[in-house]
Amino acid sequence: MDVVSLLPSATEIVYALGIEPVGVSHECDYPKAATEKPAVNRSRVDPTATSTEINEQVAAAEQNEGVYEIDRETLAALDPDVVISQGICDVCAVDEVRVRAAVDDLGIDAAVLTTDPHSLADVLTDIERIGDALDRTARAKELVATLEGRIDAVERGVDRSDRPDVAVLDWLDPVMVAGHWIPGMVDLAGGRYGLAERGARSRPREFETLRSYDPDIIVAAPCGFDIEQTTANSTDLTDREGWAELTAVRNGDVYVMDGNHYVNRPGPRLVDTLEFLAGLVQPDRFDAPPPDAAVAFETVTGSVQR
Repeated sequence: MDVVSLLPSATEIVYALGIEPVGVSHECDYPKAATEKPAVNRSRVDPTATSTEINEQVAAAEQNEGVYEIDRETLAALDPDVVISQGICDVCAVDEVRVRAAVDDLGIDAAVLTTDPHSLADVLTDIERIGDALDRTARAKELVATLEGRIDAVERGVDRSDRPDVAVLDWLDPVMVAGHWIPGMVDLAGGRYGLAERGARSRPREFETLRSYDPDIIVAAPCGFDIEQTTANSTDLTDREGWAELTAVRNGDVYVMDGNHYVNRPGPRLVDTLEFLAGLVQPDRFDAPPPDAAVAFETVTGSVQR
């Protein structure tokens, strides 16, 4: 069965189910084998720009032809049996409407699967749905059972009598508080998440809202940014009035997490992210995350003031 995956999280699911896709999105980079597959879409936004510039480019693209363009010639040449798309966010990947239109226009006899997760449980459901569609039902159930076991281990290990207030930022300028699966995951990891409800979409916030909330722990994990790129844009936070007075900043509990791989990608590795968050939220009970996943903000910027 030939599969094209148009978003990184689905690509990770497909590989985890033992299937090698014939085509992927331009952002698919895990596992490494995915980087060798033909890209079936391209972005109209420069991913190396600053967070402010990217926000402006996204706004302009959405007013015109959208953030992503499907490479119809490559899609037609691959002639897949299944195309996996998404409906969660037009900025994250090419949306299902454009995918279905391209498949129909090209006369490709392919099923279009859509993912739209808003919680960790939704991700596990997507794994089973994709497994069913790709004739990997048993493999999917086995994978989900393993992931559920790890989730249960975190839930059993937290101290719910001492839950710090947490804010996870998935954009820096403007400041956006991560929604969707993150509020529920922070709760599972032993923290309180007071700026967004479970399943709520990420949305811009006034910085004053973050100041008023004054979290005990801040995790900066912009969508699509790794640790290096977040560090390069760190002044989007540190130059704001009142940043140095935040409790998390004064106590040195601000962290940079690889948002691209671990926060904004709703695939199997979200369970890794849960374990990493537990290590940041309740460090006395869980291991610290590896340095390629998350590091102390002051370690990479030297700008946290105690």
